[in-house]
Amino acid sequence: MSTPIPSGVNIKRDWFVLDAQDAVLGRLASKAAKLLMGKHKPVYTRFLDMGDHVVVINASKVRLTGNKDEQKVYRQHSGYPGGLKETGARTMRAKHPGRMIELAVSGMLPKNKLGKQMFRKLKVYAGDKHPHEAQMPVQVPATDKLR
Repeated sequence: MSTPIPSGVNIKRDWFVLDAQDAVLGRLASKAAKLLMGKHKPVYTRFLDMGDHVVVINASKVRLTGNKDEQKVYRQHSGYPGGLKETGARTMRAKHPGRMIELAVSGMLPKNKLGKQMFRKLKVYAGDKHPHEAQMPVQVPATDKLR
């Protein structure tokens, strides 16, 4: 008797909506990463992309705990000497509110081709409108646990 391995044809992908309003950034990101990886499914296989599509709305209203709004710093380096750019969390929220969630979620996904494939199924919007109504996404609370 052999263990059945799901193939790409059999994978059913659902659409979920996470509302980031008053949700803590890390908890929201971990829930989104779980949905993107497919860890909530009974047929989860770690070397296959079993995950679903995730739409995050109200990204500009996500909450940071403690003093992270003033102290958290996002860094990027161009690779050249003196090429370090630092951006505070408050500035990042004002200029690119979706990027905060994208960076948090991408840090929780695998760092390989599979992780990039999973990350492509994440859609983040600063407001409460999104263009994915045709896919009939299911609203998931950002605070409770998944199965």
